[in-house]
Amino acid sequence: MTPQTFPRSRAARLALLIAVPALALTTACGGTPSSDDGVASVSNAPSTDRNKDGSGSPSSAAQGKSAFYDAQMKYVQCMRRNVDKDFPDPKLSGYLDWTKINELQEKPGNEEIAKGGKGGVCTGDMLKASRDEPRRDVQKEYESMLAHAKCMRAHGVSKFTNPQLQDGNVIPGGDPNPTSPEISDDSPAYKQARQACKDKLLDGLDGMQ
Repeated sequence: MTPQTFPRSRAARLALLIAVPALALTTACGGTPSSDDGVASVSNAPSTDRNKDGSGSPSSAAQGKSAFYDAQMKYVQCMRRNVDKDFPDPKLSGYLDWTKINELQEKPGNEEIAKGGKGGVCTGDMLKASRDEPRRDVQKEYESMLAHAKCMRAHGVSKFTNPQLQDGNVIPGGDPNPTSPEISDDSPAYKQARQACKDKLLDGLDGMQ
């Protein structure tokens, strides 16, 4: 399983919880909690050495990233046509540049830019791109998000929760109650912590929690 890239805004976190079933991220309550002193392990994560069609011959990373990049560009073009002409190109890795997208979200009328635009006009292209995301190591992704969560708490965001592993999938950490937020994304302390901890996240996970 490969967690998909979503922005870290409150609205986007809610969108993630809604979109998770289509993206193979489980949203059920519970999971495998992890303490600050321990790291959970993936017990039944999908193999990372198989193609998405289930064949045993692995695709080259270059081919996977090229397809992913092309799919993301279709999404970007949709966003430019329908939402904001300045929507940024994806990174060379194919992952979206959420630093720039979060800046665009501050513009009036762009409040739903993280959810594929108003009315989800580009959500279909967003989901198609997510299905072309190259497979990665779930354990490494989990450990990256765990390190990020610990860093956020160490920098003053005490309520920032750990990610969890459930059925071989990663459930991102963050606000303990995204439907009724307990963490202010706009506070100076939160922004400083995000800046201090950004390097803890692997490429493509910057929008996950």
